[in-house]
Amino acid sequence: MTTATRSDAPAAIILAAGKGTRMKSDLPKVCHPIGGRAMVCAVVDACREAGCGKIVVVVGYKQELVREALAGYSGLAFALQEEQLGTGHAVLCAQGFFEGVGQGGSGGTGEAREVFVLCGDGPLIRASTLRKVLDRHRATGASATLATSVIADPTGYGRVVRDETGKFVGIVEQKNATPAQLLIREVNPSYYCFEPGALFSALSRVERNQATGEYYVTDVPTLLMADGRRVEVIDAVPPEDVLSINTLEHLAEVDRIYRSRGGA
Repeated sequence: MTTATRSDAPAAIILAAGKGTRMKSDLPKVCHPIGGRAMVCAVVDACREAGCGKIVVVVGYKQELVREALAGYSGLAFALQEEQLGTGHAVLCAQGFFEGVGQGGSGGTGEAREVFVLCGDGPLIRASTLRKVLDRHRATGASATLATSVIADPTGYGRVVRDETGKFVGIVEQKNATPAQLLIREVNPSYYCFEPGALFSALSRVERNQATGEYYVTDVPTLLMADGRRVEVIDAVPPEDVLSINTLEHLAEVDRIYRSRGGA
């Protein structure tokens, strides 16, 4: 039996360090139950079903509860984000698990060629969507592939900005959007696939956002395009899967949908 020079399995980084202050609970947001389990479990399940090997969960607020919720899974790694400084900073906290990765791409033997970056509070994520993103990423040789969604009410989401020809320009967070950009209905539901070396090289150059004081992973695609790297954008996320969970009412609605799909 021959040994492959590097794994064909993608890796995943799941962001699960947030507090979820609007949930009126001391629980970390990703520990609120969907289908009778912490919602982050559904994200791990989707990653596993999509063929992910290495899965790194970034924890922070009450990290012991997140670790406990995921205790039934074998092979997970945990990275600690001690201070909440945004999604870009959270992903950087996982860099130590990808030390074999160089700036030109993946590292040596066994290193994943792709890494998903996903949010732990999106339990309606589907493995089929991740596979679609991965297929586009591999087929085009992209350094980054983003899955977007067009939804009726884009409030709260980063907007996908395109030029007059429809070409992707970048992602602007709601807090930084102009009145015209706020009208955009194509949003960023935070489904990313990156070439690991390109991801961490760009993250090291992301600047702190002046409006929020945070570092955004959404700045990475723009930096990569400026480097002359290929960034693919695919409208692949069904609008129903993008439902935000920011209140107990939202939680109940997502739980209903999740259970209707057979998850429990």
